[in-house]
Amino acid sequence: MSAVNITNVAILDNPAPFLCPFRFEISYECLVSLKDDLEWKLIYVGSAEDETYDQLLESVLVGPVNAGNFRFVLQADPPDPSKICEADIIGVTVLLLTCSYMGQEFIRVGYYVNNDYDDEQLREEPPQKVLIDRVQRNILADKPRVTKFPINFQPENGEHVDQPEHVEQPAESLDHATENNKQEQLPLPSVDNSSF
Repeated sequence: MSAVNITNVAILDNPAPFLCPFRFEISYECLVSLKDDLEWKLIYVGSAEDETYDQLLESVLVGPVNAGNFRFVLQADPPDPSKICEADIIGVTVLLLTCSYMGQEFIRVGYYVNNDYDDEQLREEPPQKVLIDRVQRNILADKPRVTKFPINFQPENGEHVDQPEHVEQPAESLDHATENNKQEQLPLPSVDNSSF
């Protein structure tokens, strides 16, 4: 059983222009007090074929980690379009929200992101060069894919432990999910599953 559980993720300002910052309101519960901070990361998958195009948008340490319920807003700059292949800017990609403790990732929440022009004529007849200031992103917030990893929250002598094999969990709605409030896990036909 995990010592930390995400209870809700609210994606603010969605949909939004591609160049606007991301804002996630994250609620989580800690069942026990922990010695170290939690590390939250937001990663943009720039290409389904090549993970070198992935961009770490933000990494923050949150602590102290006492038992109780907490909420904060994670804000991150948008991805740098110059580091994404032009052919991959428009279309569907993935955004990953992860949380780690002492270098051990224990939860990963993946969201589909659809990037398209904000104008129907541009969608029907896209220009040869992407007009990035006309691209709008839409995060499919109601269909997250959640993967949980069993980790050791109390490693002895402060030593880091190796990352164990992960355990796939059904996607949860994250709004105080219960056994009756589960969603099907989403396949990723056009996105590399290893990104998750």
